[in-house]
Amino acid sequence: MSIDNSGHECLGKGAGLRKGRPVDTAKRDAILDAAVDQFFDVGFAASSIERIAEIAGVSKVTVYNQFGGKEALFKAAVEAECEKMRGRMLPEIDDVPLAQRLAMIAHGMHGFLFRPNMLRFERRLASEAERHPELGRTFLESGPRRMKAALADVMRRAAARGELELDDPELAAEQFAGMVKGMADLEWRFAGEHDPAVNQRRIDAAVETFLRAYAA
Repeated sequence: MSIDNSGHECLGKGAGLRKGRPVDTAKRDAILDAAVDQFFDVGFAASSIERIAEIAGVSKVTVYNQFGGKEALFKAAVEAECEKMRGRMLPEIDDVPLAQRLAMIAHGMHGFLFRPNMLRFERRLASEAERHPELGRTFLESGPRRMKAALADVMRRAAARGELELDDPELAAEQFAGMVKGMADLEWRFAGEHDPAVNQRRIDAAVETFLRAYAA
């Protein structure tokens, strides 16, 4: 159970599975788009179901019936954003050379991480997670860990085609992501620094180092 910004108790885990009147895809997408805008722009605490419903052009009852509460909507919004990132970062590109494929993934990661609204979101979430640790866990499970699993699938497919030799695709995915980011995410989060030339060198070095370690 969690507390919404008006002080009322909301449903926690499983709230998104509440039964209610079916909502068409367009309305659900509008709710999720509005929720992403609000959570990323003003943070979880300052967002409200009422405002999200207003932006989406639906009633707040519709939002509650579909998602069950603000925390469940937050989880769904993060998952929706994660799917967008997955589409940009992990397109169906198995037919291009592995080095090029890894570079495309790396550029997709950087393009997602260095958006101004992502910077605002992560700063606010870090502050809010001190009071509501479940928000941090929800974000971790719905976002970064889902993307790590998706990247591990890319590594697993490459190994199955004989391009990579690795025993632990999840660890390899984590290592590659870590090299791609380097200090860039910390520089962006804490100092607002973003140097495309430096980041390009990070990407080039990450791909080269990864292939030296794992190329078949």
